[in-house]
Amino acid sequence: MTAVLEIILPIFVLILLGYLGRRTGRLGPTAASELNRFVVWFGLPAMLINVTAGSDWEQLWQPEFVAAFTAGCIGVFLLTLFYRFWQTRSLADASVDALSASYANTGYMGIPLCLLLFGDEGLQPALVASLIVVCVLFALAIACLETGLNAGQSPLRTLITVVKALARNPMVVSPLLGLAWSFSGAPMPKPVGQVLTLLGAATVPCALVSLGLFLAREQRGGQAAAWPLVGLKLIVQPAITAFFAFRVFQLPTLWASAALLLSALPTGTGPFMLAEYYDRGAALAARVILLSTLGGLLTLSACLYLLGF
Repeated sequence: MTAVLEIILPIFVLILLGYLGRRTGRLGPTAASELNRFVVWFGLPAMLINVTAGSDWEQLWQPEFVAAFTAGCIGVFLLTLFYRFWQTRSLADASVDALSASYANTGYMGIPLCLLLFGDEGLQPALVASLIVVCVLFALAIACLETGLNAGQSPLRTLITVVKALARNPMVVSPLLGLAWSFSGAPMPKPVGQVLTLLGAATVPCALVSLGLFLAREQRGGQAAAWPLVGLKLIVQPAITAFFAFRVFQLPTLWASAALLLSALPTGTGPFMLAEYYDRGAALAARVILLSTLGGLLTLSACLYLLGF
């Protein structure tokens, strides 16, 4: 419990700083949106390029772990997508909600947690999970969202519009650029690497402060709708992942344990950034992040107890 609290506490401090900054008037009414734009267009792309360009893909390629972790996050994403689309009849809103229910905070929380529990060997599964979440899951959500926003056109025109939108989206293009650089084998110029590192390091703090700024606004409703998404994130996703990791693939202990813990993490800031950027249900995404982070204290502690820590 103490280990989990030490990792989660800084998240609440940064959210609180944003909240107090807005409430006291130190930050203006447009600060949340402007800070989020910085994250979407500069911070997150730099982080994605840096991570993908500097990854050792032969070492990170663990197909059974990838399959187990992906089954959990994609399974919950699709389940939530159909569930929310049936309720709202809006594919765009359902896409953001689905991402909120499946987007684990693998970067800010997963990496330090795995390092704390498993030592240096824990970095590898945490990095693999982070790449799946920020590259595969995020791209899938954007594709579904763009499809929903461009509904009503002919299938071919919709496809062309979605492809064009994805090609212009920095959160989709940046990991592809990083992958291309990685496969080229060319060394990253030191000044470029330093710029990417500095921008990437600002991503999580800025996103959390932006979330606090948003929560300081007057919020209406959303509380009841958030709880099913929180339950899907904290209970259903780790259950699916554990089934595949321990029963289907029978992964080595470290990889199976890491898969369970990483899937049980609360929702990261990605869904809020996407919802704010597209102006689609940011209030609900913000509540899911906050409530799942609180609930994660209990579910992560339960997972650690079951794993014998």
